[in-house]
Amino acid sequence: MRILITGARGRLGSALIAQLANNNHTITGIDIQELDVTDFAATLSLVKEIAPELVIHSAAWTDVDGCAKEPDRAIIQNGFGAGHIAQAAESVNARVIYISSNEVFDGRQNLPYREYDLTNPINPYGYSKWVGEKMVREATPRYQIVRTSWLFAHGGKNFIQSILNAANEGKPLKVVTDEVANPTYNDDLAAALVRLIETERFGIYHLVNQGYCSRYDFARFILDHTGYNGVEIQPISLSDWARPSSPPPFSPLENLAGKTVGIPLRPWQDAVIAFLEREGLLRA
Repeated sequence: MRILITGARGRLGSALIAQLANNNHTITGIDIQELDVTDFAATLSLVKEIAPELVIHSAAWTDVDGCAKEPDRAIIQNGFGAGHIAQAAESVNARVIYISSNEVFDGRQNLPYREYDLTNPINPYGYSKWVGEKMVREATPRYQIVRTSWLFAHGGKNFIQSILNAANEGKPLKVVTDEVANPTYNDDLAAALVRLIETERFGIYHLVNQGYCSRYDFARFILDHTGYNGVEIQPISLSDWARPSSPPPFSPLENLAGKTVGIPLRPWQDAVIAFLEREGLLRA
């Protein structure tokens, strides 16, 4: 299959290219240097030139606080950009996979969100991703919208590395107890997406590692498995942590649709252990 991947230099895009290359696909990866997805004419021209059978739109502006400071830019880049990709894909009869976020939900219910629960984003980043979802659905019937949560990946800044860097430098740790979601291993998500491609089952999917926790519990698990058992964490609430964006307080996702097509993901604890082991950081 001819597959076009946006955000090819990002951590998810890179992992997808590596995994799909072993499945006899012809892969074209592009990044912002090659294509500005906010430019519809350029997007349409490039997609027609490549003529893919599938477009995976993993590119996004993921700076949540940056989106809060520049909400219009967030909508144009994350929302309209996704719409441009989907319209261009439809023009060449290509399928679309759009990577979205748990932050399309408001986090006010007390159960994990299923795929067709009502969305209600409460911050500009979540709203921009919701706009992207809506524009993809309006542009083509051949879509797979994939929401995920709290991605951690090799080779870049993420929550695990931030916690370990602070512990290593002896900095005081303050972590919120009332922000809850699913820690999700980038490599597990990429593998799940490869399997999703093979299903050709359209719709909305929640592809996250099984289970959920607070940021505080996530940090505690990381420290306890990397030799920092004695490092204390001061529990705080979201109201104590001043930042431009307000994350949904309880936004874990339930992978119901994925399981029905045979794509379960392992528990987040097992995924974190695998990540730490590969990084050479695991301490029994």
